[in-house]
Amino acid sequence: MDGLQRRLHIIELLHTQVAPISGTELAKKFCVSRQVIVQDIALLRAENRNILSTNKGYILFQAQSKDRSYREVLFVRHTKEQILDEMSSIVELGGRMLDVSIDHDIYGQIRCDLVINNLEDAKEFVQKAEKSSSKPLCALTEDYHYHTIAAPSQKAMELIKSDLSKKGYLQ
Repeated sequence: MDGLQRRLHIIELLHTQVAPISGTELAKKFCVSRQVIVQDIALLRAENRNILSTNKGYILFQAQSKDRSYREVLFVRHTKEQILDEMSSIVELGGRMLDVSIDHDIYGQIRCDLVINNLEDAKEFVQKAEKSSSKPLCALTEDYHYHTIAAPSQKAMELIKSDLSKKGYLQ
């Protein structure tokens, strides 16, 4: 299979998946190295394919018109130890944490996709963070950061904001 065919198959596969697929999984599936997959993803992105890279793998971004959720960017602050509590507050009220971003004095806005859809995703993220020697992005800004939150309704978003506010996370 040549590179063009492989990239077409990668897009088809991402269209059918709900959960992210790791570069390692894609490499095994197509019998190439992980680096080849990284290059394929870069080429697909250059063709304006909306592929997100998350801590759990690649996922195809679904256009907002298909996603009927209510979205809002929330400004929050909490410690590394409170990450799971924050994520739990959001997903247990029906929300999803789409990304994290900070306003860095030198680099400007830095944004990373998270795609935390449920409690299992939140726990996996925290476990990975605990095992890593890297610090969370918010460590660069004294724990201040932003999250894009998706909720099924405005009422659900208000409940999420209320809970985060009660816990002192919402700024």
